[in-house]
Amino acid sequence: MKLSYLDLMTTDPSYNLAMEQYVFDCLPRDRMYFMLWQNDNAIIVGKYQNTISEINEEAVRERGIRVVRRLSGGGAVYHDLGNLNFTFSLRTQDYDLRRQQSVIVEACRSLGIPAEISGRNDILTNGCKFSGNSFYSHAGCSFHNGTLLVNVDMANLGKYLTPSKTKLESKGVASVRSRVINLTELKPDLTIDGMAQAMVKALETVYGLKAEELRGEGFDAAEIERRYQRFHSYDWVYGKSVPCSFSCAKRFSWGEVTVELAVENGCVADAAVW
Repeated sequence: MKLSYLDLMTTDPSYNLAMEQYVFDCLPRDRMYFMLWQNDNAIIVGKYQNTISEINEEAVRERGIRVVRRLSGGGAVYHDLGNLNFTFSLRTQDYDLRRQQSVIVEACRSLGIPAEISGRNDILTNGCKFSGNSFYSHAGCSFHNGTLLVNVDMANLGKYLTPSKTKLESKGVASVRSRVINLTELKPDLTIDGMAQAMVKALETVYGLKAEELRGEGFDAAEIERRYQRFHSYDWVYGKSVPCSFSCAKRFSWGEVTVELAVENGCVADAAVW
């Protein structure tokens, strides 16, 4: 297997997601593609979430926060320029989640920051979460993407996101607020560039291969633009709107399900499941 590394030189969340899908769909499948990218003042919701219920609409509108929906599942996250995002994209037969996550652990440890994998989705330092992960598979390929909280404005996490009551009840509000941490709390001189360099070196260490840097020459601009328009569209971001007259939600060990129904004269006229 070969390794290719791509640093996306933009902070537009719709464009970054379009590039992520373009690499996944259109580039040769003889290698792993490792991408690093940033979004500026954006909320990224999971593919199966009800966007309206995840965001504080008034605050988002007032501050001009961009809202986008990604291809992978998982929960809503807030991104600013203190956050570094990553994607591992490769054939499903070569996909190894623990090995991919160990790149993050290796990068942190090389910087003197203790880190460990927790469950399927999270990576922790000193018991606090600094990286959440989500996943997508299609047509024999898979990708795993996630966040690295380097120096995020934590106050904005509570301003723009509205996690469900059942999620808070299952974890405890205090524990949710205290379980995330910026890596700069452990290494005050850490920068985004420093973290990015550590990630690329860790990738090469874990896989024992040299990563070839891609700069986008020869990429199909029309294919990227087509995907950009999708991620930029209202229908993709906000999804099906149901004139809801009944809603119920239940949290399970693997996540939360919400059912919304439009009921007319005792009959279900429309429905949405999130």
